Parts: sequence; C-alpha cells; structure tokens
Amino acid sequence: MRRNLMEILCCPVCKGDLELRVIEETEAEIMEGGLLCGHCGVEYGIHDGIPDLLPKT
Repeated sequence: MRRNLMEILCCPVCKGDLELRVIEETEAEIMEGGLLCGHCGVEYGIHDGIPDLLPKT
C-alpha cells in the first residue's frame, strides 16, 4: 500500500479517519501493518502490501 492512499482512505464502517501503523515498509510501499479507526476502534490489516478494508462480521 502506498502512503499517499491515506489521503483518500476512510473507515468503511463509520467513515472515520484511519491511523496508519507500519510493521514493514519498502521504499515504495507499506508491506505489513494496519489501519486503525480512531472513531469506532476497528483495525484493518495490511498484508503483502494490500489493505484488507472489508468490515468484520
């Protein structure tokens, strides 16, 4: 996931702002980490550079 995506991403559940948590990063993108919604507290994983923004059921 590229850092500049943070400008357009929001929580799919409540539309709140997401906080980026980086575990592993290359020069071009974030490979492992998470996106945490500060409003509703849901966390979405980033694995192999792909953010998983599907709401948890």
